[in-house]
Amino acid sequence: MAHVLSETAVASTSANEDRIALKCPACQAALGLLSLGNSSDENQYSCGKCQYNVRCENGIWLTLAPNRLAYFSRFIEEYQKIRTAEGRGSLQPEFYLNLPDKDLSGNNVWQWKIRARTFEYLSKKLLPRLLYGKGNSPKVLDLGAGNCWMSYRLSLEGYSPVAVDLLTNDQDGLGAAIHFRNHLSSLFPRFQAEMSHLPFIEGQFDAVIFNASFHYAENYQAVLREALRCTREGGVVIIADTPWYSADEGGEQMVAERHTAFRQRYGTASNSIPSLEYLTDQRLHYLAQTLRIRWGRDIPSYGIHWAMRPLLAKLRGKREPSRFRIYSTRKLA
Repeated sequence: MAHVLSETAVASTSANEDRIALKCPACQAALGLLSLGNSSDENQYSCGKCQYNVRCENGIWLTLAPNRLAYFSRFIEEYQKIRTAEGRGSLQPEFYLNLPDKDLSGNNVWQWKIRARTFEYLSKKLLPRLLYGKGNSPKVLDLGAGNCWMSYRLSLEGYSPVAVDLLTNDQDGLGAAIHFRNHLSSLFPRFQAEMSHLPFIEGQFDAVIFNASFHYAENYQAVLREALRCTREGGVVIIADTPWYSADEGGEQMVAERHTAFRQRYGTASNSIPSLEYLTDQRLHYLAQTLRIRWGRDIPSYGIHWAMRPLLAKLRGKREPSRFRIYSTRKLA
């Protein structure tokens, strides 16, 4: 069934805490309202202005226009190939239900330890502080949601998440959220979309979180501006688990090493999309100036071994290792 809603109707009800207001990926007009408590209460939305249809397949809203899907097709194919080879998914629900605290596959234990420390800090310290006074069930946009583990965990803690990613497969993409369905009263909405063109009317989310995903952007300024557009006044945008280097030299060396390793192991450098890959203080300063924002910085503890990595690398004559910080900015009037 196609659902059509006028722009006036969307504007008058978009503040409803139980719904999110969508916009047309083709012409940007108001598209309709989607219940947060039912990720597939309609199977199609039809734009009243340009008649573009956004459909839902297996509970995932497909909002990439055909030309954008074609643009990302090679990246998606290569990325999925590499992620599968790295053992990122599982056929067992327990694998997903235990993330990020335990990697039951044993394939990427150290990375999940980092994710777990970051999420613990984010959920126990940062979000309660930044969203204090925002009421019950704050709306959180999970950008780069992957298999949706963070949206699941946020749901358990009383937030109202919306998951966004390019991948829709059942192993490492949005489709993997099926493993969470029986453990939630209702499954959160999921959208296949690109970070620089989100299918949401502006000013709806209390927090937008780049979940180990900001470094996949081709243009940091465009992606961050889009995140801020979707954030309510007084809400926050958070960048978590994106590699940080003190200078471009370290980041550029990391990217070169990564591409070489991928060619040798998987037959592709996985660089069909020119992602920016890392952050530096200089890049963050540029974003602050151009978008007129102020950054907050939090550094979770990842353990003594992780803290010693920069010194050990210097003593051994190796390149600077990546470090992880959490950067946040509040949307002002």
